[in-house]
This record gives sequence, C-alpha cells and structure tokens, in this order.
Amino acid sequence: MTGSSRGIGRAIAAELARRPLDLLLCGMRGEGTPPVAPPGGAREVRTVELDLSTRESIERDAGGVPPVDLLVNNAGLMTGGLLEEQETGDIYAMFQVNLVAVVHLTKLLLPGMVERGRGTIVNNASISGYAWFPAATTYAAAKTGVVAFSESLRRELDGTGVSVLHLVTPGVDTDMLDATREVYGRHMDADSWGDTSPEEWAAKVVRAVERGDHVLGPGGRLALAKLASRGPAALLDTVSRRMFSRDAR
Repeated sequence: MTGSSRGIGRAIAAELARRPLDLLLCGMRGEGTPPVAPPGGAREVRTVELDLSTRESIERDAGGVPPVDLLVNNAGLMTGGLLEEQETGDIYAMFQVNLVAVVHLTKLLLPGMVERGRGTIVNNASISGYAWFPAATTYAAAKTGVVAFSESLRRELDGTGVSVLHLVTPGVDTDMLDATREVYGRHMDADSWGDTSPEEWAAKVVRAVERGDHVLGPGGRLALAKLASRGPAALLDTVSRRMFSRDAR
C-alpha cells in the first residue's frame, strides 16, 4: 500500500498487519518504519521505497514489487484556496500523486491479479470526489477522477475475480486534515468539520475489503453531502453560499 508512513496509511497498514497475511508491503517515500505485526498477524511486514512523483520513479520503484493480492492507493497531496492563488507547481504535483500515480501503479500491478483470478484494488477518493465545494477546485477534480477511474475499472473487471473499492474518506484526524483546515479555513468555517480517528477509519476500510464492498461511505453529516452531490446542484450551491467567502477570514 502507498502512503504508509503516517496518518490514514499508517493506520490501515497497522490494521492489515493484524491479519494473517504472508507479506505486507508498506510503500513509503524516504525513511520510515513499518508497523509491527502482533502474534497471529502478518508473517512479514516490509518497507518499500515508493516515490509517486514521476512516471519514471513509479516504474523504477514498482518494478521490484512481487505479485500482490491487495493494492491500497492511499498516498495523497492537498491543494486548496482560490484557484488563482494556488501554485501551479503544487497543482501539477497533486494531480500526479492523487490521480495519475493511482492509475499508473494500478496498471502495473493489475495484470498479475487478473492472471491469478483474484485481487482487490482500494482507492482513496475522499468526500471531495463527490461534494465539490469552493476553495477545493483542483483537489476535488483529482478526487472526482479517482471515483470515475474506480467505478469504470470495477465494471471493466467484472468476472475476472478482481474487485475495486473506493473510499469516500471523511475528515480523519491527521496532519493532512490540520493543513486542510488551515487552507480552507481562510474562506470558510472549517472548525465545525467533524473528524474520526485514523484507527477507526482504518478498521472500517479493512472490514469493507473483507466484505467485498465496492464503496465505503463516510457516514454522519458527510453522508448527506455525498447524497446531495447526486441531486440537484442547487442544493450544494445553497450550502456553499452559506459557508464560503472569497474574502479571506
């Protein structure tokens, strides 16, 4: 899985390490230590150097990865704020990690799953893939792409034994959520966002994998936002007007 060094990725890796897996590969960029498997858990937990920032780095780093039965595309970057104020380089980097790398890494590891007739691909799509609020233009665009990619691929793989699950991740208490609140909070009330612990969300993710779900929703008030996103746009328009201001707070 990618993004295993901290936050949600670290929590999911720790939850997976409790299962009797033969091998758990924890993709990290730079230094880091994988979670420790308890007795009865994974036989081996190994760190894999994984840089998702370029096409070349993905092909280099993923080339030595053994066949996998579960791929969790979790690594991510955040962009936010008024579009004209976002750094262009940050936008390109975010699309690369959040969307392009998800497609690329999946493409590299998928053939082995199809050949063996089993496997699961998990993509972290975020609530931003459904609820398109102001100050989240680029990030929402990338996460919406992850939703579309996941659902299209799921249908493409029907009958192969390979399944696809996408996560409509809510606010999870991580450093990234703190950074998101700081950036988005310049233009909207971010203090009222609810959040859950990484461990709680990770447990839900692994249970969804074990059940064979194809989507894991956020629950709570964000579930209403997800539902509203599939209804008339006027509903989210009204909510946006109430919570958003172009003038910085």
